[in-house]
Amino acid sequence: MRRWLCSAAHRVIAPSPPRMGRSSASQPYVPESLYSQRIRMITATGARDNRLLAALPDAAIQPWLPLLEPVDLPLGLVLYESGRTLGHVYFPTTAIASLMFILEDGSSTETAVVGNEGVVGVSLFMGGGSTPSRGIVQGAGRGYRLAARALMEAFELNGAVTRLMLRYTQALITQMAQTAACNRHHTLEKQLCRWLLLRVDRLAGNELVVTQELIASMLGVRREGVTEAALKLQAAGLIRYSRGHVTLLDLPGLERRSCECYAVVTNEYRRLLPDLMPAQLPSQGSAGRAVPCRFDHGAIDIEDAHAVP
Repeated sequence: MRRWLCSAAHRVIAPSPPRMGRSSASQPYVPESLYSQRIRMITATGARDNRLLAALPDAAIQPWLPLLEPVDLPLGLVLYESGRTLGHVYFPTTAIASLMFILEDGSSTETAVVGNEGVVGVSLFMGGGSTPSRGIVQGAGRGYRLAARALMEAFELNGAVTRLMLRYTQALITQMAQTAACNRHHTLEKQLCRWLLLRVDRLAGNELVVTQELIASMLGVRREGVTEAALKLQAAGLIRYSRGHVTLLDLPGLERRSCECYAVVTNEYRRLLPDLMPAQLPSQGSAGRAVPCRFDHGAIDIEDAHAVP
């Protein structure tokens, strides 16, 4: 079953260079040589591998092309800290970022995951400028970053950017709220199914390299509980776990084993962001709930402290 963002277009853009000389709010000054160099870099490495950027019309993304910076996102990189004003937003392409709350006693819980379907730093254009959560890379990879000023100018002046970012933010809020409800009311086994599915949805394969300690930290539970839940899923033939490698063997089976939270989150992304995904596929999951078409399968190594080359 194909992933629900697998059909996003990968258009190669050949934008007109900005007018050299005086800058403007919508078309900042960029030296011609730097512009040409940056455009070649962006089109070659594929900024539109981020599905949110891919959903923007050409006219909206053209002014950003010389400003988008390709960046390595190594494991553990803090993209923003609690209470600090954001200087950039990040558009992951192969990396995975977690939005986490860290308590006074050092315990933590993940409230949302962001991959190539989204952007890290929504508090910037929502008007708050900062947030009490922390954004941290939990899956090494690559992405693009954009200066706060450039995003705010586009958000205020370009209706297409405004509408897309607001719809994405609503989908992200749904993920946060559903995660909170899931962590409170559902068994650890069901939480683990949801966590695995949301992770692999944002990649191109069905294998994750992840420690049980990290999963426990993300879910805010003890490691022993994660071990027990993972063994049950392995015994059922749904996953294979060995030395930190988790392979998802039966995605429809995991969806059936999961609670409704996974489908609620994924279907809300589809409803709010139809430009990023095809129409819903026929359900292959449990009766009474739709099973989302998934992203392309992929792999992640969140134990490797080095960025993907």
